[in-house]
Amino acid sequence: MSLDGFIAKPDGDISFLNQVELEGEDYGYSKFINTVDTVILGRKTYDKILSMGVEFPYGDRQVFVITRNPRPDSGKTIFISGNLADLVRSLKNQPGKHIYCDGGGETINLLLQEYLIDEMTVSVIPVLLGEGIRLFGQNGFPEQKLQLISSKSFEKGLVQLHYIRT
Repeated sequence: MSLDGFIAKPDGDISFLNQVELEGEDYGYSKFINTVDTVILGRKTYDKILSMGVEFPYGDRQVFVITRNPRPDSGKTIFISGNLADLVRSLKNQPGKHIYCDGGGETINLLLQEYLIDEMTVSVIPVLLGEGIRLFGQNGFPEQKLQLISSKSFEKGLVQLHYIRT
C-alpha cells in the first residue's frame, strides 16, 4: 500500500508499485508463497491480475474468488458468492498450509470484521497517493490488537511490516 494507505488509485491503477521494482528482488514472496496452499481473492483483484497479461501466479494452488455474480469454476479456481466467513472458518478447520488473502480491500475488511485474519504482512511503498482505494476501507471493523513480529526495509524504499493478531 502507499504510505497513506491506498492499494490503488481511484481508477484502479497500481502503477505506483513499479517504483519499487528491482531485478532479482521479490521481497520474500517466493519463500512466503511456498507456505501457502490456498488463496482468497476478491473478484476485482482477480480481474486486475488477469488484465496484467502475466501468467496467473496461483495456478498450482486452490484459489477462491469472492464475487457477487457467480461464474463457472476454472481448474483450481472456484468462484464463491456465498458467505466468506463461513468459507474461511471451514478452510481453517481443514489440514493444510497457510491461507493467503491477496485482497482487495473489500475482502480484507470482511475478514477483519469476523476476526479471521491471524497474521498480516503489509508492504508500504514510499509514495503518498492522496486518494484511491484504501487497504482497510471505510466500512469499519472491530478494534484488533496486533503484535509486530518483524519489520524490514529494502533498497528501493519499500518497508514490510509483519504482524500477528494478539
